[in-house]
Amino acid sequence: MKRIQGLMNLKGRRALITGASGGIGKQIAYSIAEAGGDLFLLDMPNAEYDQDFYKLKDLFDIKVDFFQCDLESEIQRKLTINSLNKRADNIDILINNAAFVGETKLDGWVVEFKDQSIDVWRRALEVNLTAIFHLTQGLVEKLSQSGSGSIINIASIYGSVGPDHSLYEGTTMGNPAGYAASKGGLIQLTRWLSTTLAPDIRVNSISPGGVYRSQSDKFVKKYIQKTPLKRMATEEDLKGGIIYLASDLSSYVTGQNIFIDGGWTAW
Repeated sequence: MKRIQGLMNLKGRRALITGASGGIGKQIAYSIAEAGGDLFLLDMPNAEYDQDFYKLKDLFDIKVDFFQCDLESEIQRKLTINSLNKRADNIDILINNAAFVGETKLDGWVVEFKDQSIDVWRRALEVNLTAIFHLTQGLVEKLSQSGSGSIINIASIYGSVGPDHSLYEGTTMGNPAGYAASKGGLIQLTRWLSTTLAPDIRVNSISPGGVYRSQSDKFVKKYIQKTPLKRMATEEDLKGGIIYLASDLSSYVTGQNIFIDGGWTAW
């Protein structure tokens, strides 16, 4: 019988994490590193990594490599997939964290529905859905060879429930259709892949609730009123779910979408 510590141990396994330089990406990387896993960290060209990233190798006695790729570009994705397949002896865990969330200043994104741009819609689906399909397809052989292959897709509560637009009144924030549609599609892609890639690879998703990033007090107060645990999420709240799905703790779990949302979707 394996002990809990043994089931959690990722020593000898390697995880590819997309969107690695962001807040959630950093916590995912630290989680895998703490469990002993080696890292491929992927983000946009010229992405700025916290200096602590470069200490992970010595701090946890793991291997760390960095890749640059604009996931909106099919050409760059192909080059990155080829490079990973050539350089990697093993890829055991794929964590699709990178996402197109857009910016308020982007024309046709955080605007009224009638003004939302088809071009920006396409960009959101390209990064949040098509790129994940492409990376998974390109790396499926490596993952299949692992013997413990696991794919974790970072979705969102808004892939499963509709937004309450009153939360955003009086702020510069919004909830575009392209974001929700792409995350909903990602949850269904997770289910589809889970049955298609079984039994060699497990595929699950995590749907975080709203993460606190110094949003306006007006928004935060409204948000926590709708959250049973009466606070917004932090990036660190995702660590347990990541290690659970990446490791043998969840060896009989596939096709699931786990909400880490403080109870937001439980009402």
